[in-house]
Amino acid sequence: MTNWKRKLKRFENDAGIQAVDANTCLFWMRRDLRLHDNAGLYHALKENSSVLPVFIFDTTILDKLDDPADARVEFIHQSLYLIKEELEAIGSSLLVLHGNPEDIFKTLEPKSVYTNNDYEPYARQRDDAVKKILGLKNIEFKAFKDQVIFEKAEIVKDDGKPYTVYTPYSKKWKATLKPEHYRSFKNEDHFDHFKKIKTLPFPTLKDIGFKPSGLTFPERKIRQSIIEKYHLQRDLPAIESTSRLSVHLRFGTISIRKLVQVALQKNEKWLNELIWRDFYHMILWHFPTVERAFKPAYDRIEWRNNPEEFKAWCEGKTGYPIVDAGMRELNATGFMHNRVRMIVASFLTKHLLIDWRWGEAYFAKKLLDFDLAANNGGWQWAAGSGCDAAPYFRVFNPYIQTEKFDPENKYIKKWIPEFGTKDYPKPIVEHAFARDRVLAVYKEALNT
Repeated sequence: MTNWKRKLKRFENDAGIQAVDANTCLFWMRRDLRLHDNAGLYHALKENSSVLPVFIFDTTILDKLDDPADARVEFIHQSLYLIKEELEAIGSSLLVLHGNPEDIFKTLEPKSVYTNNDYEPYARQRDDAVKKILGLKNIEFKAFKDQVIFEKAEIVKDDGKPYTVYTPYSKKWKATLKPEHYRSFKNEDHFDHFKKIKTLPFPTLKDIGFKPSGLTFPERKIRQSIIEKYHLQRDLPAIESTSRLSVHLRFGTISIRKLVQVALQKNEKWLNELIWRDFYHMILWHFPTVERAFKPAYDRIEWRNNPEEFKAWCEGKTGYPIVDAGMRELNATGFMHNRVRMIVASFLTKHLLIDWRWGEAYFAKKLLDFDLAANNGGWQWAAGSGCDAAPYFRVFNPYIQTEKFDPENKYIKKWIPEFGTKDYPKPIVEHAFARDRVLAVYKEALNT
């Protein structure tokens, strides 16, 4: 970080920190970028008379991002600006800071800090550290469940052990569900408890070391007509067949409770997808060692890890049209259709025998809706190493997948303009050969 940028950051933080005093309850926003139907914020407003929302651009996270045009930072920035405007319309403001949360909370002396739970390993370590810092100053730290319907050990087997298979988990989830689990919090009933304050400084993207991405973000809109047909069209990437709400769920610009309300009324298959999300967050909570295979035997697989083939996969130049279309869509938009995600992940791990962690890391850089729990779960599912994964001998045939889900090549032609011409590359590997190879490699590793 340059000296001028360091000085600018300190100036902005100092200007905002002056707004925090011993009568102020801070509500720390992270994955819950909304003022309505927000569990932790509801409790903060209900229990305190002067609440100031704060968001910290966490340099521990931001410093690891390679691309200064990272669209997720821009999405967060835009979402915060909308919150800032809404707060200023009622005489309050949003405190936005930039730095290491532990260092920042060492300088703050609020009455209390409220937030919502985050289940990722880094977030858990960070929150434990902040709680200790505040505890030394006798400042209360309270966290609530907001981004899932059921968290941690709320849905477990009868013996208290966590589920590692989705189907029995989902049955228990549905059997446990009651209206109070998805009832919306009426935060607006207590909006008069937001701290009355003049407009606080709001950094530009440049101030925090980033710049606009040029991407268009999906609308924060529940399209019920799509949800009603979800079970019929969800595997067809050429049409608008999915809700495109994943980025809003990821950053909490929309409430999971609202979506469950809609799903219960409109489509059980779509509800099942929301349950998968809870399932993966539960798995991450109980088994946070995501850098290793969930099934240890799969760490014995001898991956080929050919860098040139990985580059071809990343760029959408494998010669397999459905795979290449998916990767080009991802690179251009930050989004990839869920069916295609499964196809490209299977292709990387099974056809090319490239470690699922390489693909997971690439998706983590590119996906607008990147979520550690779902991304890790999805990649390990494709590789066969996950908690409830496809069996290792299941190798997607990209040609059959295309015939079933993009029979007229509409999706492929949209993303591969040179499709069907001499400019499109020949297949990087022959399907039957690749299938035989991966089965032999997996079998040897798993039978060792």
